[in-house]
Amino acid sequence: MQANLRAAESKLKGLLEAHEPTAGLYVRVRGENLILGRREPIGPNGPLEDDDRVRLTRLSTSTYGLSVKRHTGRWERTPFSGTLEEIVDIILGCMQHLVAPY
Repeated sequence: MQANLRAAESKLKGLLEAHEPTAGLYVRVRGENLILGRREPIGPNGPLEDDDRVRLTRLSTSTYGLSVKRHTGRWERTPFSGTLEEIVDIILGCMQHLVAPY
C-alpha cells in the first residue's frame, strides 16, 4: 500500500507543478493520506514552517477524498472525491484561496 501512495505522491507533485496556483506546494505521505501545504513564515519575521492546507485520503486504488484544514487545526471532510487529476481540478476551481501563498 505504501508503495502505491509513493507513486501517487510523485504523480501529484507533477500535477501540482503544472499549474501556477498550486506550484510550490509540498506533498507529504502520512498513513493513507497525501497532505499538501506550503512552507510559510510564522509571524512577520518568523522562520519557515510547514503549513498544511489540504489532505487527500485514499478511498480506493485510484480515488481520493478531499479534506481541508480548519483554523482550529482539525481536518474537515468536503463532499469532493475523485482521481488525483479530478482533485487537482477541484482545488484549482474552487479552493485556490486555500493553497495560495500568504
